[in-house]
Amino acid sequence: MIVTIDGPAGTGKSTAARGLASRLGFEFLDTGAMYRVVAMVCLEENVDPQDAEGASRIAQRVKIDFEGDRTFVDGQDVSDDIRTSPVTSAASQVAQHSGVRDALVEQQRILAAGRDTVSEGRDQGTVVFPDAGCKFFLTADPIERAKRRHLELNERGESVDIDALLREQQARDERDLRRVIAPLKPADDAITIDTTGMDPDQVLDVLEEHCRQQIGDRQNLTGRPE
Repeated sequence: MIVTIDGPAGTGKSTAARGLASRLGFEFLDTGAMYRVVAMVCLEENVDPQDAEGASRIAQRVKIDFEGDRTFVDGQDVSDDIRTSPVTSAASQVAQHSGVRDALVEQQRILAAGRDTVSEGRDQGTVVFPDAGCKFFLTADPIERAKRRHLELNERGESVDIDALLREQQARDERDLRRVIAPLKPADDAITIDTTGMDPDQVLDVLEEHCRQQIGDRQNLTGRPE
């Protein structure tokens, strides 16, 4: 079974997806990391993230793998390199290009094929896995989202002004919402959860309850475990 968790940055979807995968014994697919990889390589190779052709060539070329919580590009661990503010900003720019999305969607489907997977991103339930067994869309208050990102960066030793983070977050949200290809929105059959004021375990409890109900319903229909 595939579970999708979509939503904007700072809603806790990455933490939730990792935790849910662990609770259910599923694989975790961090699709946001894949767009970050393309953005990082663009910046390293002086390719403008808004250059659709250049970014698409990079997306078609790079080989992305995951081992636990670590992200690898052509065998090199880039888990920390893809979490910087410049890469975060560039990621939503490269995600607007159809060539980039086509290349990464293909990789995502290959990585999840035949596996019980929790996949998080911005278009997992709407585009990548429209037939997923359980779909979620997480939201949160913009200020709380910025505070979460600020804390995350501080813990990594990066000093960033929270007002700057808010402006960057708003710009990214607008790009994601308005892009023509796979705009950020909940799937028609997604369960929307506002994580404002919720701690990670509270969010996980809600997600797990819905998933186990869905798994139970499937087992009742088929007469066997999924």
